[in-house]
Amino acid sequence: MKISLKFAVLGVLLPLAAVSVAAQQDYFGNWPAGRSPREVGKRVAEHFVTSPHQGAGTIVYSEVGTWYGALTLAQLAHDDELRDRLIKRFEPLLPGGAEADKIPKRDHVDDSIFGVVPLQIAIETKDKKYLDYGLSFADRQWEHPLPNGLSHESRFWIDDMYMLTILQLEAYRATGDRKYLDRDAHEMTAYLDKLQRPNGLFFHAPDAPYFWGRGDGWVAAGMAEMLRSLSEDHPQRRRIMESYRKMMAALIKDQAKDGMWRQLIDRDEAWEESSASGMFTFALITGVKNGWLDAATYGPAARKAWIAVTGFIDQNDNVTNVCEGTNKENDLEYYLERQRRTGDFHGQEPILWAASALLR
Repeated sequence: MKISLKFAVLGVLLPLAAVSVAAQQDYFGNWPAGRSPREVGKRVAEHFVTSPHQGAGTIVYSEVGTWYGALTLAQLAHDDELRDRLIKRFEPLLPGGAEADKIPKRDHVDDSIFGVVPLQIAIETKDKKYLDYGLSFADRQWEHPLPNGLSHESRFWIDDMYMLTILQLEAYRATGDRKYLDRDAHEMTAYLDKLQRPNGLFFHAPDAPYFWGRGDGWVAAGMAEMLRSLSEDHPQRRRIMESYRKMMAALIKDQAKDGMWRQLIDRDEAWEESSASGMFTFALITGVKNGWLDAATYGPAARKAWIAVTGFIDQNDNVTNVCEGTNKENDLEYYLERQRRTGDFHGQEPILWAASALLR
């Protein structure tokens, strides 16, 4: 009787498990026309390859993020032709190259992130030339650590929780050297302890008490990227996962009915902003696909977000409704009145990250 009961119970549970798996697949499949991640990612990446550099001087960090997203998309889509053109675009930016004057030179988080591109190229090609070049930026970032072990580039702006940490993550992914991962996790937990608010979100900075969309987007994307690389037994993993889940729970409460988020996350009068929405989309997709988030709760939110944010891609494959570059200010109107841009790489990059997450 016990054996029969056991199999009877399994007979009930197995179909439910199958339904759960099928439901999760439904969240990230059967896309409306023109919204599949492979198609959208290809369009945005192809547009990036032929786009001029943005910024008046050296390469800006948003271009680096777009390059990284295009490279990961090419890798996941097994598009070697796209990958090769992305690498060719970078070659003039090697030391001594035709565009060497555009290589960022400051010992600053906004400039050091440049090393992500050669590191991702090294990951995909195993070319030591790119590995050594990328590591020169990652190693410089910790040349003069603070007494608490943090990078001297630390400034406790929430933007850093992606822009600083992704460089060290890529150095770890390219080399397998645990020092890059450990210093990164230490950095992330220090920022979490100092900056996360009780509601799960993050002020732009301690002296800028507003939940600025793209700033929080950097945090969400940074934690999702780090959790992809932290092993289950890493001492900081539980702490980072706790903050990640707390933030994701807060975000779905503020998600608009159409799937987007606003320039100031908790302000109904703020306009819908695409770069933040794209970053949150990436973080949610990554969490659902890796089993960190309950699929039934977060899967619909992630799907709705992807469909919504890809609706802001125009006929020229530019992303619209992108907030302009934004300093920290203790002024509500400053954030509400930020200008909307079209084609800014801040908007292109998270589309590629999210597309990559869906293909990953």
